[in-house]
Amino acid sequence: MEQATYRTLEYDRIRAMLADCASSVLGKERAAAIAPSSDRAEVALRLAETSEAVRIAGFAAPPLGGIRDLRPMLKKVKLGASLTLDAFVDVRSFLYATRNVKEFFKALETDAPLLKEAAHGLELLGQLERSLDSAIDEHGELRDDASVELRRIRRERAAAEARIKDRINAILHAPEHQKHFQDAIVTIRDERYVLPVKAEYRRFFPGIVHDQSATGATLFIEPMAVVEAGNDVKQLTLAEQREIARILKSLSLQVQKEGATLMANADVLAQVDFAFAKARLAERMKATEPQLSEGRETKLLAARHPLIADDKVVPIDIELGTRFSMLLITGPNTGGKTVSMKTLGLMVLLAQSGCFLPVAQGSQIAVYDDVYADIGDEQSIEQSLSTFSAHMTHIVAILAKAGPKDLVLVDELGAGTDPEEGAALAMAILERLLAIGAATVATTHYSELKTFAYTRDGIENACVEFDVKSLRPTYRLLIGIPGASNAFAISQRLGLADSIILRAKELIRADHAQFEHVVSDLEQQKRLYEQMNADIAERQRHAEALEKKVAAQQADLDKKKGDLIKKARQESAALVRRTRREAEDIIESLKKQFDDQGIHARQAAMQEARRRLTEASEKARPGIVGQKHLGKKIDLQTLKPGDSVYLPKLDQKGTVLELHGKELEVQVGSLRTSVRAKDARFLGHAGAGGGETLMNGAKAPLGKAGGKHAWASAGNGGTGVYRQSGRGTTELLGKTATARREIDIRGLMVDEAEGVLGKFIDDAQIAGLGEILVIHGKGTGALRKGVQAYLSHHASVLSYQFADQTDGGTGATVVQLK
Repeated sequence: MEQATYRTLEYDRIRAMLADCASSVLGKERAAAIAPSSDRAEVALRLAETSEAVRIAGFAAPPLGGIRDLRPMLKKVKLGASLTLDAFVDVRSFLYATRNVKEFFKALETDAPLLKEAAHGLELLGQLERSLDSAIDEHGELRDDASVELRRIRRERAAAEARIKDRINAILHAPEHQKHFQDAIVTIRDERYVLPVKAEYRRFFPGIVHDQSATGATLFIEPMAVVEAGNDVKQLTLAEQREIARILKSLSLQVQKEGATLMANADVLAQVDFAFAKARLAERMKATEPQLSEGRETKLLAARHPLIADDKVVPIDIELGTRFSMLLITGPNTGGKTVSMKTLGLMVLLAQSGCFLPVAQGSQIAVYDDVYADIGDEQSIEQSLSTFSAHMTHIVAILAKAGPKDLVLVDELGAGTDPEEGAALAMAILERLLAIGAATVATTHYSELKTFAYTRDGIENACVEFDVKSLRPTYRLLIGIPGASNAFAISQRLGLADSIILRAKELIRADHAQFEHVVSDLEQQKRLYEQMNADIAERQRHAEALEKKVAAQQADLDKKKGDLIKKARQESAALVRRTRREAEDIIESLKKQFDDQGIHARQAAMQEARRRLTEASEKARPGIVGQKHLGKKIDLQTLKPGDSVYLPKLDQKGTVLELHGKELEVQVGSLRTSVRAKDARFLGHAGAGGGETLMNGAKAPLGKAGGKHAWASAGNGGTGVYRQSGRGTTELLGKTATARREIDIRGLMVDEAEGVLGKFIDDAQIAGLGEILVIHGKGTGALRKGVQAYLSHHASVLSYQFADQTDGGTGATVVQLK
């Protein structure tokens, strides 16, 4: 992209802000050199990297301290030079930073594939790190044990220096020499230990004079007694320097050997630092991640110019490339037209650089091949020919290079020349850009261009809002409405005579005045619709919240209802099983207490007891669940005793005994109760044919056959069907109405049981049952053996076996029917 575009849109200031967010020199250099990319895949990768850094920075700060720029040092060692101790300290700091960053991402649990992959490429140089640690201490000084020779030299030099100090101290504190010294101290000149001797006593101290005071009154003399020892210290010092130079050379060679790895690590650390610099910039700008559109659609919500202070910036909505590819912004000077255009351009550069944008969530932006901007300080009322020429030269260059995938920003198009000619030129230029297909945002003062935009497809008018009462712009961008000049209103507010304003209105062309009036009406209507839309949206959100709340309450009620029904069924089934077990125990004890006399009478009594238990267990079973809306409303005019009704509150059916006004006397099993007519549902008349069929296997009277009620069944067994024969008798075609899965034959003789069982098997087959349960009890086993012998040769029996423990165990047999 053009460097002029960067300067115009102040992209360099964004670079500086980003560099300020980096932690290292490497990161700052990468931030300062950032440039937008026109490759959509690369832009998406850059934004994904920033997104990872933002996500990580939200709860953990990566250890980016200690990253040093090693490039000058690596260049020196490549030329064969040795590094200084300070340089090795920087190298060691860089090695520590490399290790810390690698370990940070290795332990990181957050999903960050791009940055983790980059950190995985860091290579730890453990041997070089150990060599530097063993040679240099935490203060950046060479350790005494950096080598064996260095330790020996420093130990010998320390011993020699100690001997010198002892001899000089002895001379210094000798009583006969006290008057000869200027001060009773030992000092150093030219790295030699000397005594401050008064000049007049020079002859009493043979030795080497290394210095004298400014006045010449004091001579600094190295006594001959320590000269040889001083020579030894000097030689050891030179030896130490040679050994230090050798050690530094050896370490420099190690650094040179790992130069390529260090440079590769530097690139990775610069990338990581740069990514987190973008994250810190996003936090500073309160920015969010934009969505990249697949085409050329750009829709920025509440976009804020990042270089304007938070307390002054006005968020704007910008749309381009959706219904139109060209946006024409009109309005008065200082109204915010140029800022709106610069905001869009800078947002494009930021996004294509991989930075988050100061916009609201849900914003999307297109990726452009290039951005061209012709934006100058056009706010002066005086426009010279030279200014017009400069702008036109730049526009000519833009028209020569712009393509269908570019963004063009032009400020005050056609300004600086005759208004009529300028407007015509502006229209021609806009037509050319429209033909090229480039996304374009242009600003203008010319009213003719407002009409031009209305008459061309692909162009949309826009304006910056202006408050006539306060004479101040609101800086809000209104898309779809052209800006009015407001010249008359502003002049009147500023005190211009009404007569002058009236005369001006007479002079202005009628069509222009009408156009300005239409524009004003459009602005008012837009504000009204915005307010209405906001109110509707709020009501819709409230309604959606209520719907969710009601749905949640209904789901909770359904769950509680299901749990209660399930619990009731389980409790009633447990009660039935317990009652049966108790009855079996009683019968079994009765069998043991009596002999064979009167066996038939006892069997009859036991059978009657079983019948009564069965009736009791039936009553203990749950009612007809889910039949709350069964039947129809009761008509007291037609209802009479004997009719069948359904009681929703009891979930049972019953027979009407008596009518007392609006109350009914109903027989429900062995229970006689009074209910209000409105609390019952009508099922059928007594003796009437074609009665109703209940759900879930319940039965309702259909009529009488042979003096008894015939019942129809609905549910798993199918529906029983009756028909009237020609002789007027009712003939049952289906047996599902009376068929049951189990039969209890305990207490019967074998021959009696065979007859009952044979009929039961026939009925079960007609009803379509594939399996039945025969309860014969345990007892002596005679009935069980006889029943199983009968089943073994029955033509309708496929197989049989003892029942599960829950169904009676060896006291019952499960029979599979053909």
